[in-house]
Amino acid sequence: MTERQHHPVKAYRNRVFLNSKDARALRILSEYLEPKSRFERHRVEDTVVFMGSARIKSREQAEEALRKAEGGGDDLEGARMALRMSAYYEAARELAFRLTQWSKALDQKERRFVVCTGGGPGIMEAANRGAAEARGMNVGLTISIPSEEFGNPYVTRELAFHFHYFFMRKFWFAYLAKAVIVFPGGFGTLDELFELLTLVQTRKMRKPMPIVVFGTEYWRQVVDFGALMRHGTIHARDVELMHHTDSVDDAYDWIVLQLAERALAQPGPML
Repeated sequence: MTERQHHPVKAYRNRVFLNSKDARALRILSEYLEPKSRFERHRVEDTVVFMGSARIKSREQAEEALRKAEGGGDDLEGARMALRMSAYYEAARELAFRLTQWSKALDQKERRFVVCTGGGPGIMEAANRGAAEARGMNVGLTISIPSEEFGNPYVTRELAFHFHYFFMRKFWFAYLAKAVIVFPGGFGTLDELFELLTLVQTRKMRKPMPIVVFGTEYWRQVVDFGALMRHGTIHARDVELMHHTDSVDDAYDWIVLQLAERALAQPGPML
């Protein structure tokens, strides 16, 4: 009886090894190299990042939910709040639309200031939707989490990424960003905002980073930046790292001015 010949598996095809703790460094590196390759292939040089809650509904969704609640459904007050918060969805959608139109009109070989989000629902969907409605490519950086499907249909297929490691996802948010707009959000949004503020404050991020904080009433209630300053835990100039607004027009004008003055003449991304 002939013995069956054993063919060893090549290391880069060994799924047991690749999913083991010993290959963690390879998995981390892949979440750097694969996005880098795709961004270069599609000539995406830099981005404008939108951050905000995945739970904020569009106006249409919120109005429908309110009708159901008023018809005898549960949580009428929650439905009313969702409708008020839907104004942020519509603002993110409009702002992304306008910024995409502006960026497409630039006389550049590269795709400049491409809208980028976390790729999920809520504010992320709104920004990707606005960019798509302006017929612009846009980026979605989704993350694997134990919940419902975390994606939206408006992300450009070629620029849809899915990460395992939060820190690699946040690296790609920061590395290509030339401006950031932060809408109302929860733990994830706060985490992303404060990490960016820390990088800018400590000058670990050397490039200019205009940061818009959209929704003054929400942010005034959620984070008391003035109290941090009064207690001496941040400097007065640290508060000036953010531009606070409730206006799409103001956000658009301020971001375009910052990008025109501080980014258009600059080389590629720099941390």
